[in-house]
Amino acid sequence: MAVYTEIGDAELRTFTALYDIGDILSCKGIAEGVENSNYLLTTERGNFILTLYEKRVARADLPFFIALMDHLAHHGVACPTPVRARDGEALREVCGRPAAIVTFLNGMWPRRIAPYHCAGVGRALAQLHLAGESFGMVRPNDLSVAGWRRLYLGCGERADEVQPGLADELGQELETLAAIWPRELPTGVIHADLFPDNVFFRDEKLSGLIDFYFACTDFLAYDIAICLNAWCFEPDHSFNVTKARLLVENYRAARPLSPAELSALPLLARGSALRFLLTRLYDWLNQTAGALVKPKDPNEYLRKLRFHRSVAGPAGYGIDA
Repeated sequence: MAVYTEIGDAELRTFTALYDIGDILSCKGIAEGVENSNYLLTTERGNFILTLYEKRVARADLPFFIALMDHLAHHGVACPTPVRARDGEALREVCGRPAAIVTFLNGMWPRRIAPYHCAGVGRALAQLHLAGESFGMVRPNDLSVAGWRRLYLGCGERADEVQPGLADELGQELETLAAIWPRELPTGVIHADLFPDNVFFRDEKLSGLIDFYFACTDFLAYDIAICLNAWCFEPDHSFNVTKARLLVENYRAARPLSPAELSALPLLARGSALRFLLTRLYDWLNQTAGALVKPKDPNEYLRKLRFHRSVAGPAGYGIDA
């Protein structure tokens, strides 16, 4: 989450008057994240999140995201539910941006990852994938191989500003992954961005998943690979096989993984690392002046990418085939 667009008091009052959420008591910008402008709304009836969609979020994709959150919430997944205005619409516009209000989830995202966090994420991810089986809409992953190439063309020439030789390394990795990327794995709705700051816990219990604005239709195991990158590396950059094992075992307890999915995990993890490396690199090199947001270091994912190149199979992650 982040703030790129400031919303004035008069605009806020006009917008929220369309909803049955009571009078606004406060509206505070949320600085975490990198994609949209987010505000914590406190009203007479409780807390809500107001999101103004910008940057990579295409307007044409917004009905997919809104419908998906509705669907998942009604199928037992703890996630925000879109709030509909009096006319029944959940998607509107404010400050020239598409906007929506969603329900607020209690909890905090973990700043220091413990093994039980990884176990909870594995269970929740499987639940999301199973609930998504009955979701009727499809959205291609525009940040898969073709999207990586577009990002590389948009920032690759300046990659050496971050680290000498990075441009050539990324170009070679992109060509390699494009040639060997899997084509036939189980597919469905994935979150595609299930980082710690998108998962809330209360005590040791997972209380909710947020930020579905990269959700799409892709390999289900790719979502697991994203989580291996996001949850299983330590601050010293080492990979924690205990956390990886707990994440995957708890996932498999609800949704078994095929041999093909397991064997593809190192390749999917490489692709996931390249995807986040490229988006971080792009944001690092194209910072928005005055935005209340801190871009994330792309070098973190360069180290992860290099690690995954050395992994020959799921055993390298502590996972039984």
